Amino acid sequence: MLKTSTSTSTFLYFAYGANMLSRRLHASDRAPSAVAIDIGFVQGRRFSFDKVSRDGSGKCDLEATGNLKDRAYGVLFKINVKEKPSLDKAEGLGTGYSEANIQIVTATGVYTALTYVASYEEASLLPYQWYKASVIAGAVEHGLPAEYVEWLRTFEAQPDANAKRSTERESLIFGDLPLHRFQLDMGRRQVAVNEA
Repeated sequence: MLKTSTSTSTFLYFAYGANMLSRRLHASDRAPSAVAIDIGFVQGRRFSFDKVSRDGSGKCDLEATGNLKDRAYGVLFKINVKEKPSLDKAEGLGTGYSEANIQIVTATGVYTALTYVASYEEASLLPYQWYKASVIAGAVEHGLPAEYVEWLRTFEAQPDANAKRSTERESLIFGDLPLHRFQLDMGRRQVAVNEA
C-alpha cells in the first residue's frame, strides 16, 4: 500500500546525499524539525555526484535510469511544512535542483516523498572530500546497508581549495576532531563519525 504523510502540517522528504547527516539537515536554515522515520530506497534511479554546483565541485544527484534493478538508498524524514521554503532555498530549488515526488520502498511499506534532483549534470565532476564524507557519515548514522556504504566510499573526491569552508564543513561532520588526524581515506572515517 502506498503511504503519504497523513498530516497537512508535515511532509515526507527523502534525503540521499549530504542531508542524510542529521547535523546538516537540522541546521536552522534547513529543516530543524526533521525526524528520521525510516530508511529505504528508490528504484529506477542511480546515485551520483554529477550535479553541477556553483563552487565547481560535484554534488549529489539521483539520475533516472528507468532500470528497476538500479537502487539508491537514503533516509525518509518527516518535516514541518513551514520549513519547506528554507529547505528549498538551501537546496537551490529552481537553480540547481528540481523537485521530484518519488516512491520510497522501506521495510514498513512504500511511501511517496519529496526529494531534489539535479537540474544540470556533468559526469566528470568530483565532490569535495568533506562533502563525500558528509554523505558517508549520514549513511552510517542511519544504518544504510553496509554494501551500499562501501560502494559510496569508492567514489573519487578532491580536496577543497577553500580552507575556511573545508574546516567549517569538517567541523559540522566530525565536531572538533580535525580530519587530518585520521590516517584513512576520507570515506573511511566511520570511527570518527561514531565518536563525534
